[in-house]
Amino acid sequence: MMWNDLLQITGRTVAVYLFIVLFLRIFGKKELAQLSVVDLVFILLISNSVQNAMVGPDTSLTGGLVAAGALFITNFIFKYLFRKLPFINRLIQGEPIMLIYKGVVKNGNLKQVQMSLEELEAAIREHGVEHINQVDLAIFEVDGNISVLSKNFQHSTHHKHMSHKPTLKSNI
Repeated sequence: MMWNDLLQITGRTVAVYLFIVLFLRIFGKKELAQLSVVDLVFILLISNSVQNAMVGPDTSLTGGLVAAGALFITNFIFKYLFRKLPFINRLIQGEPIMLIYKGVVKNGNLKQVQMSLEELEAAIREHGVEHINQVDLAIFEVDGNISVLSKNFQHSTHHKHMSHKPTLKSNI
């Protein structure tokens, strides 16, 4: 295998990575938080459909390892840039979006994240809160999860650690 072939595989792989990141950003992150059967099939088909675009006619072990290495390195660079340059993080991953404030649904924000009221109600029930009017704050996080705070913000049902305090789009 020639160095030129390896560089082509690397370039195609990075291009596919950037394409998928861009399209996930455009089409939303809701699908990432809770995968349905349809979402899982979609992800499997996407990975299969872009495989040839990454490695081209090279189906060798070396070609596959070069493509995988390019993905790992590209992902590492993105995460590094997200930590060092917050504006890139906001550009690529977006910002948390307020969905409920003091029991009132922010319908514009709900539409922005492409979520139905029924999906929001299911999400708050998953956090142990029965009705929307019992929610003090619900936030659609940048990773596609929904954080739910109730009882005057004293009880959080989202347990992920956040290393920084993101700004919220409230549209109040």
